[in-house]
Amino acid sequence: MDFRDSPEEAEFRADLRRWLETNARDVRIPDDPAERARAQNRFHQRLYEAGYIALSFPSEYGGHGKPPTYEAILNEELAGFGAPPIEGVGHMSNALLLFGTDDQRRTLLPGLLSGATQWCQGFSEPGAGSDLAGLTTRADLVQVDGAPHFRINGQKIWTSFAATADMCFLLCRTEPDAPKHQGISILLVPMTTPGVEPRRIVNAARNTEFAEVFFTDALVPASCLLGQRGQGWAIANQLLAYERGPSDVNFIARIGTYLQSLEQDLASGRLPDDDMSRRRVGEAYVELRALQLKVQRSLTDRVHGALPGAEGSIDKLLLTRADQCIGHAVMDLRGADAVLAEDLSWDVYVWSRASSIYGGTQQIQRNIVAQRVLGLPRH
Repeated sequence: MDFRDSPEEAEFRADLRRWLETNARDVRIPDDPAERARAQNRFHQRLYEAGYIALSFPSEYGGHGKPPTYEAILNEELAGFGAPPIEGVGHMSNALLLFGTDDQRRTLLPGLLSGATQWCQGFSEPGAGSDLAGLTTRADLVQVDGAPHFRINGQKIWTSFAATADMCFLLCRTEPDAPKHQGISILLVPMTTPGVEPRRIVNAARNTEFAEVFFTDALVPASCLLGQRGQGWAIANQLLAYERGPSDVNFIARIGTYLQSLEQDLASGRLPDDDMSRRRVGEAYVELRALQLKVQRSLTDRVHGALPGAEGSIDKLLLTRADQCIGHAVMDLRGADAVLAEDLSWDVYVWSRASSIYGGTQQIQRNIVAQRVLGLPRH
């Protein structure tokens, strides 16, 4: 495997570095969680305007038609400059590209990719988290003024950015009599729809990124259906395969930024540069490097035309190891000051604790690896 840049990739990396030198040197990740989200969105839009978002997307939908390795180069360089990571839109945008109608792609993809339209992902429910196929939010097909609509009733929880989102990628049950994995569909729901009510949740990282969302007789046109009725589980699995690939959702860049900050604290004397500190940083570097190498292998498959699949669960398991190793190192080395200040270090740590849950728990990921990658029996 040769992971060195091709001449074209090297030229792209050099151009990107020049742009970052001019536009990102003074851009930092704010401590305040609300301001952090706004700063990331502003930087995302600047990257889009400069032509560095949707690098591997078709040009007719606002992309640049490059191989997926360019997305990885972007994330690597953002981490190197300590710039805010780009927003995680790759999983939803790829699902729209693969399963959307021409009208849905033309109407929705530009805003999603540019950051002008904020999206949330309505998956988990109070009674359906790891067993997501057990969801009960319903969408019944009804006629309204002679036109087909879906009437939605139910509740979602832990929905990221739902309180500020414009659109929701909603997983719901449209075929109540079908087996649970076959009766699910995806609706693209405007959050301004009457009957849609998000309620903020304050999490341990001090922000209100999460929300619970209530749907009460919310009506959306049947044209909001993504793919076919009953196809939602297959679409969700494809979306999650993208989400679990750290190169697509910038986790490597984010974790690398935190590790770089820790290294700078050691080099500057802000933290003791002793054997224990060096060992902890070294362990974190090894975990991150293992993740990077596995993702490079996944990217090689993507370059050769393969869609993300079950092997992405290995990437997700390695991501959890790296994220939590670095989160623990940050807290152990910075000590009580980070806890008392409740600054970005605290947020890094508590968010890393959730990495073994979001996007599918570690137990779910190991089941996927065992059954779908290794071919082991269920019993």
